[in-house]
Amino acid sequence: ILKKGQYVLRVTDKSGIFHIGHAADYAKKAEAYRKKTCAYIELDSDPLWSVFDKVILLLNGLRAKKHILSWQLDKMIPKREKVQLAYLYFIPKPHKIGTPLRPIVSSLHMPTTGISKFLDKLIRPLFDKYARSTTIIDGVDLIQRLEAYATNGYLNPTTYFCTFDITDLYIMLPQEESFDILTEFLLQYGYHKIQNIPIDAIRKLAPIVIKENGFPYENIFYRQVIGGALGSVFTLTLANILMWKWEKQLVHRLTISNEIYGRYFKCIIKKYT
Repeated sequence: ILKKGQYVLRVTDKSGIFHIGHAADYAKKAEAYRKKTCAYIELDSDPLWSVFDKVILLLNGLRAKKHILSWQLDKMIPKREKVQLAYLYFIPKPHKIGTPLRPIVSSLHMPTTGISKFLDKLIRPLFDKYARSTTIIDGVDLIQRLEAYATNGYLNPTTYFCTFDITDLYIMLPQEESFDILTEFLLQYGYHKIQNIPIDAIRKLAPIVIKENGFPYENIFYRQVIGGALGSVFTLTLANILMWKWEKQLVHRLTISNEIYGRYFKCIIKKYT
């Protein structure tokens, strides 16, 4: 019935329920999204083996310079017989007006997937450690912070509660600026190496994950030139570190005046008087 009526069945963003929409509506919204963000450019051919060769060349070069160890190389290096091109699909967001679509680049078997997972495991714990005071884990965490705020006597009738959402944070991530901020983050907390990997090597690994996202869509090959793929785990960590830089001054001003600031992924929550 779905195929005959040209409907699309998708799991929704966040809620996990199913949504039925018209195929023509999906196509129209997907095209509008690509034009609005300009995040993807068309390619002349399948980029899979070109990306594969770049990854192999980079990893072997880092290993030859002893910037990565043999077990680290094994974790990141792709297997020729298992690599596949990523693919793009859209999931609906019915909790928002007009049911916009969220693009997902599924990169489960891309040549860069091993590097993405490795960098995420390497750097995410550092972000979690140093940004814990401004990161809201869940609803319980938020309630506990508000209770502490009230117990300390800071909550009064003139206190405002403000929330806002950052639109397309991961998709519109400024690539080069994000790599620079990643370096700044690591240096600020005294990390010139992580697990014996120098920052210079990390600075070379990060771009190949973010920049080499190629995929087919509607029989045309594309590459993402702005932001990172939502299907790549390192994209979230890099976006978090970008936000760490963005929120530093704001957090400082709020802290010295005993106000609350917290971020849950790309949603900002703050209280001020």
